[in-house]
Amino acid sequence: MAQKALAHRVAHSSELLDGARPARSVIRLLLRRPWRILVAFAAFALKEIPLWFLPVVTASIIDLVSSDGSVGAVLGWLAIAVVLLVQNYPNHIVYTRNFMTVVRDTGADLRNALASRLQSLSLGYHTRVSSSIVQNKVVRDVENVEMMLQQMTHPLLSSMMVLIGAITMTAIAVPQFLPVYALTVPIAIGLRAALRRRSRARNEAFRKEMEGFAARVGEMASLIPVTRAHGLEQTAVSRVATGADGVRRAGLHLDMLNGHVASLSWVTMQLLGVGCLGLAAVFAITGFLPISPGEVVLLSTYFALLTQGLTQLLMLIPVGARGLESVRSAAEVLQDPDIEQNEGKRAVDAVEGRLTLERVSHRYDGSETEAVRAVSLDIEAGKTVAFVGASGSGKSTLLNLVLGFVRPTSGRILLDGVDMQELDLRTARRFTSVVPQESVLFEGTIRENVAYGMPEAGEERIVAALRDANAWEFVRSLPDGLETIVGERGARLSGGQRQRLAIARALVRDPRILLLDEATSALDPEAEALVKEALGRLMRGRTTLVVAHRLSTIRMADVIVVLDHGRVVERGTHDELLAASGRYAHMHLTQTGAA
Repeated sequence: MAQKALAHRVAHSSELLDGARPARSVIRLLLRRPWRILVAFAAFALKEIPLWFLPVVTASIIDLVSSDGSVGAVLGWLAIAVVLLVQNYPNHIVYTRNFMTVVRDTGADLRNALASRLQSLSLGYHTRVSSSIVQNKVVRDVENVEMMLQQMTHPLLSSMMVLIGAITMTAIAVPQFLPVYALTVPIAIGLRAALRRRSRARNEAFRKEMEGFAARVGEMASLIPVTRAHGLEQTAVSRVATGADGVRRAGLHLDMLNGHVASLSWVTMQLLGVGCLGLAAVFAITGFLPISPGEVVLLSTYFALLTQGLTQLLMLIPVGARGLESVRSAAEVLQDPDIEQNEGKRAVDAVEGRLTLERVSHRYDGSETEAVRAVSLDIEAGKTVAFVGASGSGKSTLLNLVLGFVRPTSGRILLDGVDMQELDLRTARRFTSVVPQESVLFEGTIRENVAYGMPEAGEERIVAALRDANAWEFVRSLPDGLETIVGERGARLSGGQRQRLAIARALVRDPRILLLDEATSALDPEAEALVKEALGRLMRGRTTLVVAHRLSTIRMADVIVVLDHGRVVERGTHDELLAASGRYAHMHLTQTGAA
């Protein structure tokens, strides 16, 4: 039930976010919880009463003093002031509790919506966009939206309360002075309009520089072994320094604009405040208006509060601009059309494992040639098919086509006789496992990595998988056994150990279709022997597609397919292809000769 509610909120957050109208998007997000917002605003209105009513108390006491009023009346006004001040505390807590719950829920929903969308976007999107930029959007941009709501809402509501209170009380006491108040609003709006476009442009430039810098830092971190191995530390530092300088320049331009905003806002509003005080005093002295000394204080205090509130709001323009730019940034992900089209398609409940490729071709965006050209294959369930060929021959593209990471630009792929275009591939992949060249482990325990996504997998099942993967011996020799932390990307384990854990992860899932992409090419001979033995157990009885450069690893495949520039040029068993003395035989001779 809770998961359904979360999924609904996540989907709703995605629908409400519009990069073209970020301010409206933020309001829509907040109004999804109308009762909390209503309670928060009601509590805010009550707690802010002292701000606009205390000048009335001050003015009344001054008039009592100047006209020899009674002490009882003064004490009465003081009692009112005390009550109003004390009630601020409980109402402020109610406001904070309700409003910040909405803000934090909104932030969590946005992060969940981004994570959900990122899981739906195609592989093409993830190859175009750096993972560091994606991380920046999920972490920093949502934080900016939360910060904008925290920092702007209180002064905005406070200024509204003061404006309403000041106009109401002035209309009662000195209605002739209302036109003077009216000057503040158009001046504030004019300043905001004059600076809005420049503020948006500079915030966008700063965000782009930050995203580029994040990508460079991520690149530097991933290349540290290569950098150290070739003595290129200074080159790496220089690349990051170039990005840092771009951030510095864009940030300085933004800071200068924000400085202009702050100074112009403060000077303008202070001049208005001084003008109001002088005008009220002149009117009182000349008798132009019947204004008492207390009312002079009342009017000047209200005007000071009003200009102070507007100054605060104008100074928050940078925070608002940064937050709205972050809304646009998040919307770039949530509105990106490059998604896997799975919604509404047929779910897959079971898979036998037969794969049929009918004249399948694929051309990547921006490429002039096809990566795969008119490939036709009929792979029976439980059979092993190996793909070999030079780099760029289309082997990995074929695996991505079978996984549905990329779709055929022509032709079709059938899974158990059904066109994969008609299937929800998310459900089909539950019956598929992939063992890549470099297994990906996350920061967690061996148990968590092996049983990833399968909370129902018990210890007996996990241990059995580790045994079949030739991994149990080294796992149980570790001090913490299954609870051993593997480190980021499995850094505390050797390459062979990581690969055997990846095989164990595949075994636990008991897949019907298995994809092996250069699963042993990065290993030393001893580790390779253990991994090959484990892979033999994993492949038994499963439809297996293998990509390999080392031909020695695919001798026992039922069919070997030789690719060249995306075309199938040969197919057959190992012995058949050797006897044909073609491309495969030449590759085999080259490798065995090199050995």
